[in-house]
Amino acid sequence: MQQVELEGTNSIMATRVWSVPEFCARHRLDNNEEARLIALFGPFATAAELMHNMTRAPKFR
Repeated sequence: MQQVELEGTNSIMATRVWSVPEFCARHRLDNNEEARLIALFGPFATAAELMHNMTRAPKFR
């Protein structure tokens, strides 16, 4: 078993609390996706929650 030191990990970004509309604007999500995330989490959520629950259209060439 290996022990992980928290000093070397970047846990601050994953636990940062975002305003859902600000997160959606920064990540260029459409209004439907913003409404879905607000219904799911309310006006605020952590970055990890938002990243794992957002859906984006695939970018084809």
